[in-house]
Amino acid sequence: MKINCIAVSTTGSFLQVLGLLVIFAVVLVATSYVTKWIAGFEKSQSYNHNLRIIETLRITTNKYIQIVKAGEKYLVIGIGKDEICLLGELSKDEVDESGSTVVSPVNVETFTQIFEKIKNKLPEKRDDDEK
Repeated sequence: MKINCIAVSTTGSFLQVLGLLVIFAVVLVATSYVTKWIAGFEKSQSYNHNLRIIETLRITTNKYIQIVKAGEKYLVIGIGKDEICLLGELSKDEVDESGSTVVSPVNVETFTQIFEKIKNKLPEKRDDDEK
């Protein structure tokens, strides 16, 4: 009875793993560039001159209030799950266009405010306590 042994080369295995890592890195880089290209293409396709969202405020999980610039008018609209309602119109003086269009939840505290509250609740450590 004859037994055949196959010798596994550690160098060959190392080169296979190294090759897989190189291919993985190339796929990641290509995915990043393609995603950026598609985002730029979509942005250029959907660019409007007459409609722009100035600010969005999230009321609940599926209800928002938005300030929309339509031409030269500023409209306040309420957006629900199945409806959009005109709430009112604002003058140009009443609108601050420096805000972002990011959806922000109601009553948001900054990290610094939360940290200060926690810090104020902790008892002060005195030098006498260490001894």
